[in-house]
Amino acid sequence: MATNEEKLKTIISHAKEYGFVFPSSEIYDGLSAVYDYGQLGSELKFNIKEYWWKAMVQMHENIVGIDSAIFMHPTTWKASGHVDAFNDPLIDNKDSKKRYRADVLIEEYIENKLRAKIEKEVEKAKERFGAAFDEAQYLSTNPRVVEYQKKIDEINARFKKALEDSNMDEMKQIIVDLEIACPISGTKNWTEVRQFNLMFATEIGSLAEGANKIYLRPETAQGIFVNYLNVQKTGRMKIPFGIAQIGKAFRNEIVARQFIFRMREFEQMEMQFFVKPGEQKHWYEYWKTARLKWHQALGLSDKKYRYHDHLKTAHYADAACDIEFEFPMGFKELEGIHSRTNFDLNAHQEFSKKKLQYFDPELNENYVPYVVETSVGLDRMFLSILSASYKEETLEDGSTRVVLSLPPFLAPYKVAILPLMKKDGLPEKAREIMDQLKFSFNCHYEEKDAIGKRYRRHDAYGTPFCVTIDPQTLEDNMVTIRDRDTMKQERVAVDQLERIIREKVDLSSALKKLV
Repeated sequence: MATNEEKLKTIISHAKEYGFVFPSSEIYDGLSAVYDYGQLGSELKFNIKEYWWKAMVQMHENIVGIDSAIFMHPTTWKASGHVDAFNDPLIDNKDSKKRYRADVLIEEYIENKLRAKIEKEVEKAKERFGAAFDEAQYLSTNPRVVEYQKKIDEINARFKKALEDSNMDEMKQIIVDLEIACPISGTKNWTEVRQFNLMFATEIGSLAEGANKIYLRPETAQGIFVNYLNVQKTGRMKIPFGIAQIGKAFRNEIVARQFIFRMREFEQMEMQFFVKPGEQKHWYEYWKTARLKWHQALGLSDKKYRYHDHLKTAHYADAACDIEFEFPMGFKELEGIHSRTNFDLNAHQEFSKKKLQYFDPELNENYVPYVVETSVGLDRMFLSILSASYKEETLEDGSTRVVLSLPPFLAPYKVAILPLMKKDGLPEKAREIMDQLKFSFNCHYEEKDAIGKRYRRHDAYGTPFCVTIDPQTLEDNMVTIRDRDTMKQERVAVDQLERIIREKVDLSSALKKLV
């Protein structure tokens, strides 16, 4: 069985070989934790954004979208708390010289050393008891499982208190007590835990001596908050309403790893939902459910998702959880849902001296709205879809194929147009079909190599359909259409192609699952 590291390496290799993701500036040996999206990657990324935007904005009458600037007035980040509190607790191993996030070391210990043992015990019990197995009862009564869970709870309690108190000494002590070793050196020779601010600073102004220090935004949310009043007034929005945005953000991650999971330049898809004070918990639960449903509508397997409630909420939140996904390296955060209270608008109101209140005609009073946030990393979405769709299959004849079973509406190419031969009028007929379909779908024309090789290549691209034009096509205007997932081939009339393809790749089929 392949290890997590081997699985991730396979995904990285496939992503590069087939034009999804390249190391940035590779001809100069690359730039750490920065990546470029290739010809197929950029298409997949665009399709993910479209799915999110339509589900969030088009499907909700009370949610609108904006596109705010990356550069913002520097006081924005003072008001938001990023200047003073946007830090990661980092620890170095003295032997390997590698740096790690202390909280991640502890979380991975819990996941790999304790939860893994619980899952192993559960799997054994399932095999032993079969259909009669009661998992809930087993988890609460099996002595070994109860002991593992007790240890998890004890570690989490210490960990939570250390985070709340910003007690770096205690955080290191937890690592020492758990005997956590460096994955590289295998030693437990650790430095003290220190806090590092993650914002990139730069200067604005034509002359260096007259320049002002500003920051590349570490999140897109603040662009929404400072535009809250503009959108509310010009859009005549009534509470509750949301503002959505897709945009770049930048964090000086000291520990950036695991391919595109954690990068220094990344893209976020965020929505801030403004509600009446006192109603935030209701909407927090609503959006937790709605966002999980959005992910599950992709059909990647419900078992790959789970909720993870935060042990420590951020300074602005009264409730927070993550939707975690089972990546090749285990369950990790994919999307965050936070009840941000009215912290952000209050802070910007205080620092800007501008009123950011809402007049509620039903209550006949002004108030600063509370906010529920949903924030998903586009790059992490990309990785989750790519990794869950990647399959290596052994066929009946003993041969193998690599296939990306991407949700069809997300596939970079929806259909491949393949003339069987490069002669006898087949390329001309294929071009004619291509010219008919390209107005509706992203098509790929290809005539090089044997037809079997082209099928395999498009399996690896994730193309849902391949259409083959052969000599018989010139006589009866029928083509062979091949389904990526089943590999089934059938003859259909050319004038039926658009309908057949649209039925499978139309985005609305996924959106209807959300209603």
